[in-house]
Amino acid sequence: MGQDFRTAVHATSVVGLILATAMLVPAAVNLSYGSPYWREFLISALLTGLIWLLVATVTRGSTTTFTPRFGIILVNMLWWVLTVSLIAPLVIGPAQLSIAEAVFETASGFTTTGSTVLTGLDDMDRGTLVWRSLLQWFGGTGILSLGLIVLPFLNVGGLQLFRLESSDRSEKVLPRAAEIIRAIVVIYVGLTVACALAYRIGGMTGFDAINHAMTTLSTGGFSTHDASMGFFKTDGLLWAGSVFMALAGLPFTLFVALFMSRKNLKADPQIQWFFSIIAGTVTLLMFARASVAPLTARSVAEDVFDVISVITTTGFAAGDYTTWGSLAGPMFFILTFFGGCAGSTAGGLKIYRLIVLTNMVKVSLQQLIQPHGVFPLRYGQERINPAIFNAALVMSAGFAGVLALCTLVLAAQGNDFVTALSGSLTALANVGPGLGSIIGPSGTFQSLPDASLLVLAAAMIVGRLEIMVVLALFLRAMWR
Repeated sequence: MGQDFRTAVHATSVVGLILATAMLVPAAVNLSYGSPYWREFLISALLTGLIWLLVATVTRGSTTTFTPRFGIILVNMLWWVLTVSLIAPLVIGPAQLSIAEAVFETASGFTTTGSTVLTGLDDMDRGTLVWRSLLQWFGGTGILSLGLIVLPFLNVGGLQLFRLESSDRSEKVLPRAAEIIRAIVVIYVGLTVACALAYRIGGMTGFDAINHAMTTLSTGGFSTHDASMGFFKTDGLLWAGSVFMALAGLPFTLFVALFMSRKNLKADPQIQWFFSIIAGTVTLLMFARASVAPLTARSVAEDVFDVISVITTTGFAAGDYTTWGSLAGPMFFILTFFGGCAGSTAGGLKIYRLIVLTNMVKVSLQQLIQPHGVFPLRYGQERINPAIFNAALVMSAGFAGVLALCTLVLAAQGNDFVTALSGSLTALANVGPGLGSIIGPSGTFQSLPDASLLVLAAAMIVGRLEIMVVLALFLRAMWR
């Protein structure tokens, strides 16, 4: 256990050094735009970097075998400790946030949730805006590496269903982690550049295009404007955003396999479900919205954009969907549970778990009618080990349990029921905006008490780590 912990600390310190160096980017941006706030980012980079350098030096030479225990320790340390260590730019920088607010904003960025306590983004220094975008962009990279490399090894990420190479165990992807991560980085950067170009051609400034591209591909949703994507009146930008959010919500195993010229990638049913859910929800939303006002080209673009934004847990808002008829609010609330595909930067329960649970219900009903029949569990056309289905059921139960607990805690802190429930759900599913007049798509989390912000920040990390990886820390066997 001691060696596992020491190695995890060293690995975390290396990532911390990289992110501390990234603080120099907003410093350079503010300096280039003539803002006097570049010094705060420089000081933050030096302080954070010095701390992590000392930790890396002390733990240098630590090695261990990659076991489930080590994986759980490493994953938790990366997300919990790094989140707290990255708050300096928001505390001593021009944003001047409290500790709780900075932890919330940093957790929201690093987990690509997209909730915010900041207002006045249109007049904010550009360094702070860039730092928020970078948090989400780096977080998206980490999420992909986590989902494709570590979580399948721990049997909780869902990707043990898919294979990147011919082998009897999908975990064989682990020894080839370096090759896969290189492919992920190339694909992720390439899609980000393509998205930035599309935004720039569509009419955004270069600054807005780069920032929104980073938060689109990470499905994070931080914007440089208080009105989010609703600030831009060009329909083409909403369509471009819809396309790239949808791409980011797809399993990156698909892109990695194409990039690595793998010809044996099997059909993935969750992709068909993903686009079917989008199409069905958009159609219903258009009917609901037509009962309030006539449909226009802009309203259709907003419907498609906001549906994809919520199902991919991006959190961008092209308009206030709470004013689009009585059906829109409940529809988006339900859509919040879904999430994107496994192996994407999206959060939520993930589409593949919906398929798993649907098949479990189907098999149970068949056994009810024919008690002596044999009905194998399938994912698409492939028979799947029942243990994988059990893992999906346990994860869903864990999601429901943590959601209920978080809702009760927030309600006990004086928040109304809608704010407590939708705030817990949007944090746990890493979506961004909640429901109601306080934290809805036209509001922020700024008015919530510090204790509530810390609870929601913790919920963001728990949700991002697929819940079970965090709950495992509370097992006595984990620490023996």
